[in-house]
Amino acid sequence: MEPVQRGRVRLEPTAKRVRAYLNGRPVADTVRALMVWESPHYPTYYIPLEDLEEGLLEPDGETRHSPSRGEGAVHSVDGKKGAALVYAESPIERLRDRVRLDWDAMDAWFEEDVEVFVHARDPYTRVDVLESSRHVRVEVGGVTVADSHHPKILFETGLPARYYLPKTDIRLDLLEPTDTVTRCPYKGWAEYWSVAGEKDLAWSYRTPLRESGEVAGLVSFYNEKVDIYLDGVLQERPKTPFS
Repeated sequence: MEPVQRGRVRLEPTAKRVRAYLNGRPVADTVRALMVWESPHYPTYYIPLEDLEEGLLEPDGETRHSPSRGEGAVHSVDGKKGAALVYAESPIERLRDRVRLDWDAMDAWFEEDVEVFVHARDPYTRVDVLESSRHVRVEVGGVTVADSHHPKILFETGLPARYYLPKTDIRLDLLEPTDTVTRCPYKGWAEYWSVAGEKDLAWSYRTPLRESGEVAGLVSFYNEKVDIYLDGVLQERPKTPFS
């Protein structure tokens, strides 16, 4: 089936088996999930109502309005309030017999038998990690904090290239660990460092997910916030949500 767009909302079926768990049990199990791009950056799963465990969905008596999807009736799921929306009279007909489970309200999500974190994976997002011999030098406030001829470059759809560098090519005395932790559905959990007193400029994945496994233990810096010289040429700082 071809993707469908209504205004800024894109809809597309997926062949993946999708399961959501709450309170220790699967509350939804479907092979007919619909991906809906409510955000331009990633899709949300809409699940057929009949693929939700019977008796778990209860209306909360509230509604939430979406300009594109219409009035959504807020529901509890297995006693958890505000965990679902049902657009029974949506102007988008394909949404009317489906439920949108709040991602964070669930305990766990699975695509097939693989647990997925943060949000549903976008089938149009690709992650490639390539070895390189290009010369990467990173400056913060005019001070060189990294200098490497052995980067691994991570290319991720919609983001600037990220240069992951060996710790042996980094002035670790200028890095101070912080308590910041972020999660990515394509790379895993990242830990962060302040650099020369500036908070969370660098990060690393100790145990990344499989498709990003080659950057394990390497350190990257925000192109948006530091000066990166590539083969001696200062790179323009990109404008992204991380700027």
